[in-house]
Amino acid sequence: MDDVRVAAIASLTPLEELDSDPFLVDTREQHARCARWADDRGYVVARQLLFYGIRPDHAALWADVEEGVVDLFVAANERVLARALTSVPGFRAECARRGVRLETVGPEEPAYDAAAKAGVHRRLSMPTAGYDGC
Repeated sequence: MDDVRVAAIASLTPLEELDSDPFLVDTREQHARCARWADDRGYVVARQLLFYGIRPDHAALWADVEEGVVDLFVAANERVLARALTSVPGFRAECARRGVRLETVGPEEPAYDAAAKAGVHRRLSMPTAGYDGC
């Protein structure tokens, strides 16, 4: 059986927005939700993409599709897509034109208390200090 290869899209959102919109800042959780969604369906995450305001026709989105590495895109929810892309309708149209599926996991987002926000902040603010997020 051929595996369906997934590109998981996460939104690159500045750390300064952690208090107001923690899920959009927490790219690890966005990708984790996409990975669980893919695993539940027997799909394989081939790529983890991280974008902020990328054009729907940008080559970075389509290189893996053109190389046959990716069969479909998935994002945690519509809000993530709206932050990652300049035009979600434009991206949906481009996916349809190219025959590539686009899915979202669902509208649910985790709750972030002060400790969860602090963990995200620590992970994102100390990557060069050897902190691995554990």
